[in-house]
Amino acid sequence: MAPLESARRRPAHRTHRVALLLITLVAGLGVLPGTALAAPGSQLNAADMTLLNGVRLAGLWEMPAGQLAAEKGRSPRVREIGAEIARQHGVLDQLVVDAANKLGATLPTDPTSEQKGWLGEMQNATGTRFDQIFVTRLRVAHGKIFPVIGAVRASTRDATVRKLADEANKFVTDHMAMLESTGLVRWQQLPPAALPPAQSDSLVAAAAANVGSGGRTEVSTTVVWLVFLIALGTGGIATYRILRRN
Repeated sequence: MAPLESARRRPAHRTHRVALLLITLVAGLGVLPGTALAAPGSQLNAADMTLLNGVRLAGLWEMPAGQLAAEKGRSPRVREIGAEIARQHGVLDQLVVDAANKLGATLPTDPTSEQKGWLGEMQNATGTRFDQIFVTRLRVAHGKIFPVIGAVRASTRDATVRKLADEANKFVTDHMAMLESTGLVRWQQLPPAALPPAQSDSLVAAAAANVGSGGRTEVSTTVVWLVFLIALGTGGIATYRILRRN
C-alpha cells in the first residue's frame, strides 16, 4: 500500500474504533432497544446518535425515579434531590427533543426493560432501603453516561450535538454531586477507571520518572490531569465488563 493511501485510511480506522467503543458503552446503558435514526442526508454519526439516545433514555426513567424519591424518600435530603433531579431532567429532556427535531432524529419513547426493572425496585422498596436503591441506581447510571458525553463532545462535528453535550455535562455533573451529598454512595462498588493501553504505558512511565527519594512518588500536575481526562473518557468500559460478568 502506498504511504499516502495508508495515511488516508488511518483516520477512518480510528473513527471506526471510536464509534464501536461508544456503541459498546450504549449497550451497557441498555439503549439499543430504542435506537435513534437520523433523517436521510443527515451528517450525524453513530457517536452523535448515541448521545441523543442516552440523554433521552436517562430522562425517561430518571424523571419518574426522582418523583418517587420526592414522595417515598425516608431522608429529607433524598426527597429534596429527588424532586430536583426530576425537575432538571424535564428541562434536559426538552433540550434533547428539540435537538433531535432540529437534526431529524427519532428518539426512544419508553425506558428500556432494564430501566423499568430499576423503577420496579424503587416502587417495591420503602424506608432506608428505598433511599439506598435510589442513590445507587442513579449514581451508577450517571457514571455510565458521563464518559459518553465527554467522548462525543470531544469529537462531534455537529454544532447542535456539541451544544447538547455541553448542556448534558452540566446536568450530569450536578446530579452526581447531589447524589453524593446524601452520603449513601458505595464508593467501593463503583467500577475503577480504565486507561487505554496505548496511553497508560506512557503515563506510567512519566509518573515513574517523578519518583522521589524515600520511596515516595511525586506525580506532576500535568500527568494528573492527563490521567483524569483519559479516565473520564474510558471509565464506562469497566462498568460494561462488570455488568457482563454478573
